[in-house]
Amino acid sequence: MKNEALDMHKKWQGKIEVALRCPLENKEDRSLAYTPGVAEPCLAIRDDPALSFSLTRRGNTVAVITDGTAVLGLGDIGPEAGMPVMEGKCALFKRFGGVDAIPLCVRTKDPDEFVRVVSLLAGSFGGINLEDIAAPRCFEIERRLSEICDIPVFHDDQHGTAIVAGAALLGALKVVGKEIGRIRCVINGAGSAGIAIGQHLLRLGVRDLVLCDRDGVLAPGLPSLTDAQAQMLPRLNPRCIKGTLTDAMTGADVLIGVSRGGVVSGEMVRSMNNDAVVFALANPVPEIAREDALAAGARVVGCGRSDTPNQINNLLAFPGVFRGALDCRARTVNDEMKCAATYAIAACAEKHGLSEDYVIPSPFDESVCPAVAAAVIYAARRTGAARL
Repeated sequence: MKNEALDMHKKWQGKIEVALRCPLENKEDRSLAYTPGVAEPCLAIRDDPALSFSLTRRGNTVAVITDGTAVLGLGDIGPEAGMPVMEGKCALFKRFGGVDAIPLCVRTKDPDEFVRVVSLLAGSFGGINLEDIAAPRCFEIERRLSEICDIPVFHDDQHGTAIVAGAALLGALKVVGKEIGRIRCVINGAGSAGIAIGQHLLRLGVRDLVLCDRDGVLAPGLPSLTDAQAQMLPRLNPRCIKGTLTDAMTGADVLIGVSRGGVVSGEMVRSMNNDAVVFALANPVPEIAREDALAAGARVVGCGRSDTPNQINNLLAFPGVFRGALDCRARTVNDEMKCAATYAIAACAEKHGLSEDYVIPSPFDESVCPAVAAAVIYAARRTGAARL
């Protein structure tokens, strides 16, 4: 696989390219698409900048932007090394959402500089997809860009993961016959994905939630506590559990891992309640192998890998979220739009019939993107985030 992937990338020399949408076969074509005819849309946009969405490709174009500090599971490998991933994400945008996406790899680790660069480019795009930016800077960058820009700013590693994990949980709870407001849920991994999943599950109705990191259960006074983690503490751990992940998992109904491979044992899964749900999302090596979790008594197991059932993949979320946001010319992707996306994905799975091995649709289910887009548009209009 490694050699084949490298060979194919050499052959492709990029996974996306620019294609013409206008004819350029003669002088008349050129005069309309470029000078002198192009002056007319320029003047129209000067008088009404909102026309840039309809007189140019801006209304269907998203920037996929990274600083290269958290690329896949490879870590801080630099912006140029992140380009193959950004190109791949752009290809997925086009294939599954019909969205034109441009990869931008910014050579800075300074949040101030990054925010300034992106904000100055925002007028060229209908949305911004932040990608592979390390925590905790990713929280500040997204917050500040959302405040500055009048187009959606969406950190997919946070919110795409949360949307899909939430949808998978809704499906799993239907299979095991448990109510979301009565479960005990543990998230292992309190970085960008873990915090976003936690915030999203609370919005969906989870009441008993514990977050753990490498130092154990998040609690006041932990020396490693980040600002983002500290802000969540008042809504976490109502039973005041202390100690390690092992302590947190005892008697839990759900475990969601967004940490590292091999940190969960079969004995830890056996300590959970009956009909436990385990989502081991570390990739490529999950927190616990699917077969080991099932052998230990878990009833529903999901992973981030494509070679197992119940793959929890962001591809189910971001094409539809941006398709909907672009189509209604949204100013932001708010919490209501994220919840709407989750419920839409869960509904797509339920239509096909839920089971232990099917709580979330396949990433290649063509019905998902339109359903998510429609739900996002409805939520955007209902909450005043839409301009159309």
